[in-house]
Amino acid sequence: MPIHGSLFEEFKETEARDQFTRQSSKMLKVRMDYGPVMARTGSMVAYQGDIRFANKGSGGLSKMLKSSLTGEGVPIMECSGQGELFLADDAADVQVLYLDDDMVSVNGANVLAFSSSIDWDIHRVSARGGMMAGGLFNVSLRGSGYVAITTKGEPIALDVSTPTFADAQAVVLWTQAVRMQIRTDTGGIGSMLRGGTGEMVQMAFSGQGHVLVQPAENAANTGSGERRSSGLSDFLG
Repeated sequence: MPIHGSLFEEFKETEARDQFTRQSSKMLKVRMDYGPVMARTGSMVAYQGDIRFANKGSGGLSKMLKSSLTGEGVPIMECSGQGELFLADDAADVQVLYLDDDMVSVNGANVLAFSSSIDWDIHRVSARGGMMAGGLFNVSLRGSGYVAITTKGEPIALDVSTPTFADAQAVVLWTQAVRMQIRTDTGGIGSMLRGGTGEMVQMAFSGQGHVLVQPAENAANTGSGERRSSGLSDFLG
């Protein structure tokens, strides 16, 4: 008996020639004939062809050492072979950009995948004096190639030529010529009780370029790539 309805037509695979293409707002399609890609561990939802996956931890030896000393890390796997790969992360929205000898700094929780031609490193986000900013770390992506990130909802790209401030857990990325500083003097719990925002960690941006902000906060990261929800108890210790 034939199947009736538009299901298989409406959700059929997207035809594309680029290495990275949004299959849908929640899923990334990668053509593997352009070479290996680096992807968040566990983000594979399907593939066609002959594709192999190798766990890279937090990167090379220097990155692994940095991870053990500071708690930084992004769980990464190398994907290689032939065929088509489909990636997603908990049904988050997928955004794709291409770097042409450029650089972006991406919140580690928002990294989905990037071309193997991209150089990357991880760094802890800290305020002056070395105080950690709520366990945040970023991934610097530099060079030429595709980058795919995830956002919780549709983001906004803010031009930082005007002084710009954002919740640190809502910031997704910023571009190369942007300067960032941590603000921790926003009043905290006392401010909230007095009618203030209650935000304890904010990022201040200036310079030339853009900062991408999502309409929701990321969960806190334990340092091994495991995420947990953040709340008042995190700040109370």
